[in-house]
Amino acid sequence: MKPAALVFDAYGTLFDVHAVVARCESFWPGHGTQLSQLWRTKQLEWTWQRSLMRRYVPFSQVTRDALGYACESLGLPCGDAQVEALMQEYLRLAVYPDVPDALVRLQADGRRLAILTNGSSDMIEPLVAHRGLKARFAAVLSVDSLAVYKPAPEVYGLAASRLGLRATEIGFVSSNCWDALGAKSFGFSVWWINRGSAPLDRLGFTPEGTLRGLGDLPEALAA
Repeated sequence: MKPAALVFDAYGTLFDVHAVVARCESFWPGHGTQLSQLWRTKQLEWTWQRSLMRRYVPFSQVTRDALGYACESLGLPCGDAQVEALMQEYLRLAVYPDVPDALVRLQADGRRLAILTNGSSDMIEPLVAHRGLKARFAAVLSVDSLAVYKPAPEVYGLAASRLGLRATEIGFVSSNCWDALGAKSFGFSVWWINRGSAPLDRLGFTPEGTLRGLGDLPEALAA
Protein backbone atom coordinates (compact mmCIF):
# COMPACT_ATOMS: atom_id res chain seq x y z
CA MET A 1 0.00 0.00 0.00
CA LYS A 2 1.32 3.44 -0.95
CA PRO A 3 1.63 5.73 2.09
CA ALA A 4 -1.05 8.38 2.48
CA ALA A 5 1.39 10.64 4.32
CA LEU A 6 5.14 10.95 4.60
CA VAL A 7 6.84 11.85 7.86
CA PHE A 8 10.43 13.06 7.90
CA ASP A 9 13.10 13.23 10.53
CA ALA A 10 14.71 16.68 10.52
CA TYR A 11 18.34 16.71 11.69
CA GLY A 12 20.61 14.83 9.34
CA THR A 13 17.69 13.99 7.04
CA LEU A 14 16.41 17.34 5.78
CA PHE A 15 18.95 19.59 7.48
CA ASP A 16 22.72 19.10 7.53
CA VAL A 17 23.85 19.18 11.17
CA HIS A 18 27.46 19.43 10.04
CA ALA A 19 26.77 22.74 8.32
CA VAL A 20 28.13 24.14 11.61
CA VAL A 21 31.67 23.03 10.70
CA ALA A 22 32.61 26.32 9.02
CA ARG A 23 31.60 28.36 12.08
CA CYS A 24 33.39 25.93 14.39
CA GLU A 25 36.46 26.23 12.21
CA SER A 26 36.33 30.01 12.42
CA PHE A 27 36.62 29.79 16.20
CA TRP A 28 39.03 26.86 16.44
CA PRO A 29 41.02 26.43 13.21
CA GLY A 30 41.87 22.83 12.48
CA HIS A 31 39.22 21.46 14.87
CA GLY A 32 35.92 22.27 13.14
CA THR A 33 35.11 18.81 11.79
CA GLN A 34 36.24 16.97 14.92
CA LEU A 35 34.21 19.28 17.13
CA SER A 36 31.08 18.98 15.00
CA GLN A 37 31.27 15.18 15.01
CA LEU A 38 31.76 14.90 18.77
CA TRP A 39 29.05 17.49 19.40
CA ARG A 40 26.58 15.45 17.33
CA THR A 41 27.61 12.17 18.95
CA LYS A 42 27.00 13.43 22.49
CA GLN A 43 23.80 15.17 21.44
CA LEU A 44 22.36 11.84 20.29
CA GLU A 45 23.74 9.78 23.16
CA TRP A 46 22.22 12.07 25.74
CA THR A 47 18.76 11.98 24.17
CA TRP A 48 18.79 8.19 24.49
CA GLN A 49 20.19 8.27 28.02
CA ARG A 50 17.73 10.91 29.19
CA SER A 51 14.83 8.91 27.77
CA LEU A 52 15.95 5.78 29.60
CA MET A 53 16.42 7.71 32.83
CA ARG A 54 13.12 9.57 32.35
CA ARG A 55 15.04 12.82 32.76
CA TYR A 56 13.83 14.84 29.81
CA VAL A 57 15.08 18.32 29.02
CA PRO A 58 14.42 20.09 25.70
CA PHE A 59 16.68 19.34 22.76
CA SER A 60 17.99 22.90 22.84
CA GLN A 61 19.42 22.21 26.32
CA VAL A 62 20.84 18.85 25.25
CA THR A 63 22.47 20.55 22.25
CA ARG A 64 23.97 23.29 24.40
CA ASP A 65 25.27 20.78 26.95
CA ALA A 66 26.74 18.58 24.23
CA LEU A 67 28.59 21.54 22.76
CA GLY A 68 30.11 22.35 26.15
CA TYR A 69 31.19 18.74 26.61
CA ALA A 70 32.73 18.56 23.13
CA CYS A 71 34.75 21.72 23.66
CA GLU A 72 35.97 20.59 27.07
CA SER A 73 36.83 17.12 25.77
CA LEU A 74 38.91 18.60 22.94
CA GLY A 75 40.53 21.23 25.15
CA LEU A 76 38.99 24.12 23.22
CA PRO A 77 38.28 27.34 25.15
CA CYS A 78 34.62 28.20 24.69
CA GLY A 79 33.05 31.39 25.95
CA ASP A 80 29.42 32.49 26.05
CA ALA A 81 29.70 34.39 22.78
CA GLN A 82 30.94 31.30 20.93
CA VAL A 83 28.24 29.10 22.47
CA GLU A 84 25.49 31.52 21.47
CA ALA A 85 26.89 31.91 17.96
CA LEU A 86 26.96 28.14 17.43
CA MET A 87 23.50 27.66 18.88
CA GLN A 88 22.26 30.25 16.40
CA GLU A 89 23.77 28.15 13.61
CA TYR A 90 21.22 25.45 14.45
CA LEU A 91 18.43 27.89 13.59
CA ARG A 92 19.69 28.24 10.01
CA LEU A 93 21.22 24.87 9.13
CA ALA A 94 21.58 24.21 5.42
CA VAL A 95 19.19 21.80 3.76
CA TYR A 96 20.70 19.03 1.68
CA PRO A 97 20.76 20.09 -1.99
CA ASP A 98 18.16 17.56 -3.17
CA VAL A 99 15.64 18.33 -0.42
CA PRO A 100 13.67 21.34 -1.78
CA ASP A 101 12.89 19.78 -5.16
CA ALA A 102 12.08 16.39 -3.63
CA LEU A 103 9.58 17.95 -1.22
CA VAL A 104 7.88 19.81 -4.07
CA ARG A 105 7.55 16.59 -6.06
CA LEU A 106 6.30 14.58 -3.10
CA GLN A 107 3.74 17.20 -2.15
CA ALA A 108 2.55 17.43 -5.77
CA ASP A 109 1.60 13.75 -5.57
CA GLY A 110 -1.10 14.72 -3.07
CA ARG A 111 0.46 13.23 0.05
CA ARG A 112 0.53 15.11 3.31
CA LEU A 113 4.06 15.76 4.53
CA ALA A 114 5.11 16.20 8.16
CA ILE A 115 8.24 16.49 10.27
CA LEU A 116 8.69 14.40 13.41
CA THR A 117 11.76 15.51 15.29
CA ASN A 118 13.60 15.27 18.58
CA GLY A 119 14.22 18.98 18.12
CA SER A 120 12.45 21.27 20.55
CA SER A 121 9.99 23.82 19.19
CA ASP A 122 12.37 26.70 19.87
CA MET A 123 14.85 25.10 17.45
CA ILE A 124 12.84 23.41 14.71
CA GLU A 125 10.18 26.03 14.04
CA PRO A 126 12.64 28.90 13.37
CA LEU A 127 14.74 26.58 11.21
CA VAL A 128 11.84 25.45 9.03
CA ALA A 129 10.70 29.06 8.64
CA HIS A 130 14.22 30.30 7.87
CA ARG A 131 14.58 27.78 5.03
CA GLY A 132 11.17 28.67 3.58
CA LEU A 133 9.75 25.17 4.05
CA LYS A 134 6.80 25.86 6.30
CA ALA A 135 4.26 25.60 3.46
CA ARG A 136 5.53 22.12 2.58
CA PHE A 137 4.40 20.51 5.83
CA ALA A 138 0.96 19.80 7.23
CA ALA A 139 2.55 19.46 10.67
CA VAL A 140 5.90 20.00 12.37
CA LEU A 141 5.85 17.70 15.40
CA SER A 142 8.27 17.89 18.30
CA VAL A 143 8.80 15.36 21.09
CA ASP A 144 8.41 18.24 23.54
CA SER A 145 4.75 17.39 24.12
CA LEU A 146 5.69 13.84 25.21
CA ALA A 147 8.93 14.59 27.09
CA VAL A 148 10.66 11.53 25.65
CA TYR A 149 12.94 11.13 22.63
CA LYS A 150 12.92 8.88 19.58
CA PRO A 151 13.07 5.94 19.15
CA ALA A 152 10.47 5.59 21.94
CA PRO A 153 7.33 4.10 20.31
CA GLU A 154 5.05 6.81 21.67
CA VAL A 155 6.90 9.40 19.58
CA TYR A 156 5.96 7.65 16.34
CA GLY A 157 2.47 7.25 17.75
CA LEU A 158 2.29 11.05 18.03
CA ALA A 159 2.63 11.34 14.24
CA ALA A 160 -0.09 8.77 13.61
CA SER A 161 -2.41 10.48 16.08
CA ARG A 162 -1.86 14.00 14.76
CA LEU A 163 -2.27 12.92 11.14
CA GLY A 164 -5.31 10.79 11.95
CA LEU A 165 -3.86 7.76 10.18
CA ARG A 166 -3.00 4.17 11.00
CA ALA A 167 0.68 3.33 11.26
CA THR A 168 0.41 1.24 8.09
CA GLU A 169 -0.74 4.33 6.15
CA ILE A 170 2.39 6.35 6.99
CA GLY A 171 5.78 6.34 5.32
CA PHE A 172 8.71 7.46 7.45
CA VAL A 173 12.02 8.82 6.15
CA SER A 174 15.21 9.22 8.17
CA SER A 175 18.96 9.26 7.60
CA ASN A 176 19.46 7.94 11.14
CA CYS A 177 19.32 4.16 10.97
CA TRP A 178 18.27 3.79 14.62
CA ASP A 179 15.39 6.19 13.95
CA ALA A 180 14.34 4.50 10.72
CA LEU A 181 14.26 1.11 12.42
CA GLY A 182 12.47 2.53 15.45
CA ALA A 183 9.75 3.73 13.08
CA LYS A 184 9.70 0.34 11.35
CA SER A 185 9.30 -1.37 14.71
CA PHE A 186 6.30 0.87 15.41
CA GLY A 187 4.65 -0.15 12.15
CA PHE A 188 5.50 2.56 9.62
CA SER A 189 6.78 1.85 6.14
CA VAL A 190 10.32 3.16 6.16
CA TRP A 191 12.88 4.57 3.76
CA TRP A 192 16.40 4.98 5.11
CA ILE A 193 18.63 7.65 3.59
CA ASN A 194 22.09 6.08 3.78
CA ARG A 195 24.40 8.82 2.51
CA GLY A 196 27.49 7.19 4.00
CA SER A 197 26.92 3.65 2.68
CA ALA A 198 26.86 2.31 6.24
CA PRO A 199 25.76 -1.25 7.06
CA LEU A 200 22.26 -1.72 8.43
CA ASP A 201 21.97 -1.75 12.21
CA ARG A 202 21.31 -5.24 13.60
CA LEU A 203 17.98 -4.50 15.27
CA GLY A 204 15.85 -7.13 13.57
CA PHE A 205 14.12 -4.85 11.06
CA THR A 206 14.67 -3.94 7.42
CA PRO A 207 13.43 -0.76 5.74
CA GLU A 208 11.28 -0.84 2.62
CA GLY A 209 14.05 0.97 0.80
CA THR A 210 17.55 2.34 1.24
CA LEU A 211 18.26 5.60 -0.61
CA ARG A 212 21.33 7.68 -1.39
CA GLY A 213 19.39 10.90 -0.80
CA LEU A 214 15.90 12.34 -0.53
CA GLY A 215 15.92 12.99 -4.27
CA ASP A 216 15.60 9.23 -4.84
CA LEU A 217 12.36 8.95 -2.86
CA PRO A 218 9.80 10.01 -5.51
CA GLU A 219 11.02 7.29 -7.86
CA ALA A 220 11.15 4.72 -5.04
CA LEU A 221 7.51 5.44 -4.18
CA ALA A 222 6.46 5.22 -7.81
CA ALA A 223 8.08 1.82 -8.33
